[in-house]
Formats: sequence, structure tokens, C-alpha cells
Amino acid sequence: MIGDLVIAGCSYRKASESRPLPALERYVGGIAPQLNARFAGHRKARSRIRFLSAAYGLVSADDLLAPYDQRLDSDRAQELRPTVNRQLRRDFAANGVPQRVLLVLEPDYLVLLADLLALPERPALHWIPDPRGWPQAAAMLDEWRWP
Repeated sequence: MIGDLVIAGCSYRKASESRPLPALERYVGGIAPQLNARFAGHRKARSRIRFLSAAYGLVSADDLLAPYDQRLDSDRAQELRPTVNRQLRRDFAANGVPQRVLLVLEPDYLVLLADLLALPERPALHWIPDPRGWPQAAAMLDEWRWP
């Protein structure tokens, strides 16, 4: 097990830029702006930030995303769940299983992560159900001594 991971839900509000942008810049709602402001110059921290996208599944902070408009409803969550499970397993195989994961996302996004709970090596999960829960997220990241 290695370090920590932050997983945030994508936001309805997205940058209108037509060219592909890193996920951390594409999303302009939820806690993305605060994550971007705090970790813009911290490559190592950015490498430990993921978003759950209703269109793409699990994406890294620096994955380039074209503009899109996809809502996560219960049908889409069930459809996307196996993809997210594969993406998480690939991520953990490549980067190691984190010790702790901070989840800042609405309850609907938890469906996408249901398989994470079944992993024998699952990390400790800390969930903030308010997608705008930056004060609580910042306090947790301070406690974890993130930059």
C-alpha cells in the first residue's frame, strides 16, 4: 500500500474551452477549483487526484478531457460501474493500493466504487458526501500533510 488518493465527483460546471483540458482544469465546480488552486504546482499531489466522470469513468487530474455533457443517473452508474472497477484495478496495479482514499462526491457516485469495497486490500475510505465540501476536504488533506 502506498500513500493517499483523492477521488472527487466530476462537476456539472465545466470550462467552456473547446480544446482538451486536464480534468483538474476542465471541471470548474465541486472542489475542483480549490484542488487546482492548492495543487497546481505540485506534480506529486496531482498524480494522486482522480475524478469520477459520468462520461469517462475514473480519470486522473492531468488526463486531457474534451468538452462533454453527461449526467450520472442510476442507469448510467450501473452501466459505468464495471469500467470504473477495471480502471481502479489498473490504477492500483500501476501505482499501488493507497492506504487512504478521500472521497468527495455525491451518493450516486458511490455506486461506481462499490467494487472497491470488496477488494481484500481495500484502503481506508473517508467520505464527504457534499461535492462542495472543500472545508472538510482541506482539513483532511492538512491532517494527511498534503502540500
